[in-house]
Amino acid sequence: MKNMLKKYGRLIWLFLILIVGFAGTTGASFFISQNTLTHSLAEQSLPALSDNLAAEFQSAFSRPQAVSQLANNAFARDWLTNGEEDTEQLSQFLKEIKNKHNAQESVVVSEQSRRLHNSAGAIKTLSITEPHDNWYFQFRNLKAPYEIRLDADPLNHEVMSIAINYKLASANGKFLGIIGLSGISINTDRLKTMIDTYQDHFQTTIYFVDKQGEIVLSGTRATSRSDNLNAIDGLKNIASNIVSNKKNTPLALEYQLDASKHLVNIRSLPDLGWQLVIDKNLDEVLKPQVSTLFFNLAVGLILTLTLTIIAFFTIRKYEAKLEKSATTDTLTNLLNRHAFDFVFQQSLLDAGRSRQPMCVLLLDIDFFKKINDKQGRQVGDHVLREIAAISKRSLRESDVICRWGGEEFLILLKNCTLEKATSIAENLRSTIAANDFSRTTDLTRTRLSITVSMGVAECRESETEDSVFDRADEALAQAKKNGRNSVYFSE
Repeated sequence: MKNMLKKYGRLIWLFLILIVGFAGTTGASFFISQNTLTHSLAEQSLPALSDNLAAEFQSAFSRPQAVSQLANNAFARDWLTNGEEDTEQLSQFLKEIKNKHNAQESVVVSEQSRRLHNSAGAIKTLSITEPHDNWYFQFRNLKAPYEIRLDADPLNHEVMSIAINYKLASANGKFLGIIGLSGISINTDRLKTMIDTYQDHFQTTIYFVDKQGEIVLSGTRATSRSDNLNAIDGLKNIASNIVSNKKNTPLALEYQLDASKHLVNIRSLPDLGWQLVIDKNLDEVLKPQVSTLFFNLAVGLILTLTLTIIAFFTIRKYEAKLEKSATTDTLTNLLNRHAFDFVFQQSLLDAGRSRQPMCVLLLDIDFFKKINDKQGRQVGDHVLREIAAISKRSLRESDVICRWGGEEFLILLKNCTLEKATSIAENLRSTIAANDFSRTTDLTRTRLSITVSMGVAECRESETEDSVFDRADEALAQAKKNGRNSVYFSE
């Protein structure tokens, strides 16, 4: 494992760097897009939704507001200005506008006499000390020319009507009193359907709340059945900020509910004294982005892993090729001298520990220079390859052969005595001498016979590599001196 880490450490580091880099850039892109989307929701989408919803909601009250305008006519103003003399005429007027606009009642209150008149006549005189009369004095002190109140049935929230009071003034702007209509029905179902449509399309939750945080209107599929913001998880944390909002422009707030982040847009509806609350769960918005993030990370991991595996096997292939070229003779595909030195050292240690005999055999091609000179170097190379192939076929699997240099080959015979090694060498010599090297090449048409000379030496205890090779070389020299095509061994 340590060798693998040492050998492929840079590749592993490259893989980790690619993964971290890809994850970092993907994560950064995700958070940037997340922040951009959140900012876009807070600054553009939700305010635009608030504007549209407020405009549609106001249009639902356009008829009651028009009624207020109609109610402010010359008759009521003149009646108050001229001393409130003909009460029957006023009652008839109030009855007419009540019936015309399907209101439950219509009233006129005089600022001078504080008397309240309805379609039946004079009802009562208002008193500032009477709690039930506070509505008049509160409205009188408002700067707004009219007010709209929601009259909801406390036992049935599905039943809802509007009350409207409108200030009357003389030609010179003096406050004369008010005219009011109450019990003007509104289409609650239409409003709730409109809220549901917005909720479904924009994946939001919408509430209309009053100054006390009471939910006065919501969709038919409201996510919470609570009647007050203070009873809704998450929203109760910012309920005080919602009800205290005075701005007619959208206000953005946030809260955390469990692991989900919510963005809340608030808009004041001053005519009604309500707040429009739009609650957006950001997890629903970011869910596709989160899915895309994990998909990109998975794709990046797979691609990086695939490229790393391809790089790994490519490196392994080139390493094997480099190792082979570094340890193998390219002509004969035998071990080269450098690789054989390593194998011999290991075998020498193994022989010493097991006390088994080991011999080396040094082979030299007779008159190889003449072959190159007469037949050509290509024939010489063919001879070298053939001798390597014959030697490999003739030797045991445990024996090791290498190209020692030029036309020389060195053979290591493990667990082999000198007598047996000499016999193996003699068999190999005779096999080579009997072989027709022209049969396996088109380079020559005539029979090509080759002979070799060999020297054999047995490794002695505690003998060095150079020493045993020298003795094998001396035996080879003796074979050449005595006529070649022979095997000699060193005692």
